[in-house]
Amino acid sequence: MRFPVPLVPGRLVRRYKRFLADCLLDSGEEVTAHVANSGSMLGLATPGSRVYLSRSDNPKRKLAWSWQLIEVDVTLVGIDTGLSNRIVAEAIAEGRIPTLAGYETLRREVPYGARSRVDMLLEGAGRPPCYVEVKSVTLSRKVGMAEFPDAVTARGAKHLAELAAVVKAGARAVLVYLVQRGDCDRFELAADIDPAYAMAAGAARAAGVEMLVARTVITPEGIEIRPDF
Repeated sequence: MRFPVPLVPGRLVRRYKRFLADCLLDSGEEVTAHVANSGSMLGLATPGSRVYLSRSDNPKRKLAWSWQLIEVDVTLVGIDTGLSNRIVAEAIAEGRIPTLAGYETLRREVPYGARSRVDMLLEGAGRPPCYVEVKSVTLSRKVGMAEFPDAVTARGAKHLAELAAVVKAGARAVLVYLVQRGDCDRFELAADIDPAYAMAAGAARAAGVEMLVARTVITPEGIEIRPDF
């Protein structure tokens, strides 16, 4: 996935109200950017950090700027969770995730469960439908270790239960943990942050929900799933 416009570098001034960040561009201009990340962003909001923003010319947008990347110890981290589905969908369409290859159609945001929408539904003749949920992973508190979640997520636990239910009904369900940072080669659940989510994940796995961890290569030009993930 390539960014549609060149990213603009700057420094983070502060993140506040969850979805807002003040940034000082290298040009000297201070702007307020939208933060497409509902998590705590633990370890990813240190004032003065190098950041990369995108700018939209859409006049209907309240904020023209969006925060896309942050540099942490010379490693770029993708903080826009809204891009996760696009990154995974592109990789599936290009056949770069072997366990999710061979389906004829891919539909996005399909209703299922208790008033939920699954990120992707893969379908093909002669095989059960495959429900795919994507979680963006940005937390790392130990060298080389990516962790999820970075905050309590009742919604995430709900999704796990709904995926387990579709497996029971005869479908396939896959949860993709997309690691949006290049300095991690291992993954674990942050059970100390959200014990309920960790328990729900264990129950879902026991019920037959498949769990994949996809590593990425991140540059200011784009984010791609590694071929050796």
